[in-house]
Amino acid sequence: MTLNSALTPTWLASCAAAVALLAVAPLPASALTDAEAIAVQRTLTPDRSGQVRKGKASYYHHSFAGRKMADGGRMDPASNNAASKTLPLGTVAKVTNLENGRSAIVKIRDRGPYADGRIVDLSPGTARELDMTEKGVVRVVVAPLIVPQPDGSIKLGAGLTEGGQATASAN
Repeated sequence: MTLNSALTPTWLASCAAAVALLAVAPLPASALTDAEAIAVQRTLTPDRSGQVRKGKASYYHHSFAGRKMADGGRMDPASNNAASKTLPLGTVAKVTNLENGRSAIVKIRDRGPYADGRIVDLSPGTARELDMTEKGVVRVVVAPLIVPQPDGSIKLGAGLTEGGQATASAN
């Protein structure tokens, strides 16, 4: 199937119907293949609220170096690139490792992580800044600073409106 043939009104309507059904009666994880689950996730509306989130962070394996990201750029392991399933592409956020208090500023340029319970994937360079490379997965707070809006404007995220502090009391 080509991209042009996939973007038919019928296909778009079926995607909207699938998302609506999942919102009302989620399917068990085993009901969808990994590729189908990723496709459904990518159709969901990004969270543009700018609210602070708490969860687990992981980082890109070195094999992803140079691969194309969702925004069209290439993954640079030394950069501040990050992936989020829910934050809009272009969001700038402060990520704080809850185990040691170290923070880094990242830009959301990709989609993922696709592992349960993880809210952000970080570049290896950012993972080193947060001192998480040994553990691989750590609890973090993600405080959006700048959140792009659909009309091209930006919204200041909770990371700026709360004095730039990522609080451990985030959801």
